[in-house]
Parts: sequence; C-alpha cells; structure tokens
Amino acid sequence: MLVFVNGQFVAEEQATIPVYDRGFLYGDGLFETIRIHNSRPFQWKQHLARLEGGAAWLKIALSMTQEELLRVAQELIRLNGRPEALLRLNLSRGVGLRGYSPKGANSPCIVLSLHDVPWTDPLRPPGWRLVTAAFPMPAHVPLTQFKTCNKLLQVLARAEADAAGAQETLLLDSGGCALETTAANIFWVDGREVCTPPSTGSILPGITRSLILELARTLDLVPQEKPIDRNALFETDGVFLTLSSMGIAEAVSLDGRNLPRSPATQTLYGAYIQALNSL
Repeated sequence: MLVFVNGQFVAEEQATIPVYDRGFLYGDGLFETIRIHNSRPFQWKQHLARLEGGAAWLKIALSMTQEELLRVAQELIRLNGRPEALLRLNLSRGVGLRGYSPKGANSPCIVLSLHDVPWTDPLRPPGWRLVTAAFPMPAHVPLTQFKTCNKLLQVLARAEADAAGAQETLLLDSGGCALETTAANIFWVDGREVCTPPSTGSILPGITRSLILELARTLDLVPQEKPIDRNALFETDGVFLTLSSMGIAEAVSLDGRNLPRSPATQTLYGAYIQALNSL
C-alpha cells in the first residue's frame, strides 16, 4: 500500500514522520476521514471546508489547496487500485521548539492514506449495541467543532465499549444529556421529527450528520436540533448514529437494554445509499 507523506508517494512500510512532530508529541493537528466510492471522494468539499476551518482556528498553515489535495487523493486511489476505501487525511503543525509553544513550527506535515471500508448491507443499516461512558464530556469547548488529533477521552470511552462487547460508547454532558458517541453523531426519531443534539460547542458537527438533516427534509420528515436526557432515549421511536465510514448505524441497545427501532431509520439509510451512489 502506498501513502502520501509531505509531497511523496511511498510504501507505508517506509513512511516516516519526525519523532519531534507536534502531532505525535501533543496531538497538535487535525484529520478527516472521507468515504471513497467508485474512486470518488464523497462530500469532499464539506470535509475540506471543515479541515480548512480547523487549520485557520489552530493557525496551522495548510500548504496545499483543496484542488491540489484532491489530485493527490485521486492519484493515491489510482496507484493503490482502491475504488472503495476510506481516505484518512492528517495535518499536523510539524516540528517546532521543545515545549507546548507552537513557535517555530512553520512546516506542517500532510499525510494521506487509504483504509478498508467496513462492510455494510446496502439494504439495511448495521445494528450497534451502545454503552454509556463512565465520565462526562467537557461542555462548550471550541475544539469540538473540528476533528483534532486530541482524542484521548474518546479512546478511553471506546475502550469501555470494547470491554462490554459493544460497538460504541454514548458520551454525556455533566447534566446527563446525550451528546454523541466516540466516532459518530446521535439521532433519535420522535413521530415525524428526526432529532439530534445541537452543535453549540459540545459535539462535532459531523459531515454525515448535516447530510442526514438535509435528507430528512426531502423525505417529509422534520429535522430538529435539541437536547435529550440519556434516559429519554428509551422513550423515543428509534435511535441511530451517523458517521462517514458507513453512513448510518442503528442503535439497538444501550447498556444492555433494548432501544426502540423506527422505520424512519431504514428510510434515511436508503436515502443515504442513494446519495452515495449518485456520485
């Protein structure tokens, strides 16, 4: 497998970054995970807009334009013969002085790599078991609006799911309201309403999340952004997750207790597959 590292296509076994790279030392960077379907990146502009926004907020100079990165991604897909894949795009601040100060780190590191797409049935979304994280997430943190490389809280929470034999971990705020999972946004169905927590500095405003809100409108459903208590999820008509790697996953249980299942989840999944195939 070939990867792209700072201007060169190299075998992944030979790909290296400096040991003093700030992304490695401090998680000082950003990433995006983009679905590749029929050799084309899905929702490329939306992902790159978020990456560029994060780079501007962190004051990391993105040395390649969207068009240049797209050409690199297309060449990486061609060289590896991977028309179906997940593209991981990493941007770090690069090497700087010792310590937390970003001073002197003026040569960002850019890495693109391809990975397997999780298998999903095109006719129905996967069913996932969830567990609730043992600790609350910090609220109103500006960094949550971008996919930063600082993901230790998510790593610890995901380990809880692994230990319980579940697929994902539900993250809560200090008041017990559902926020998201470690790698996905959460939705619930209430009648004709398709609801998700508001993007007010406590969740990642996911790219697929935005798409599902748009698709809901086309299906005569009513998209809503509002908070929900963790216990209230059991009183909804259904719960599902959205993520770039597979679109939609239906939440079938939480902490060993079955969750309601709504036909609207299947309808939205079908609309997502149709949007993906329209590339």
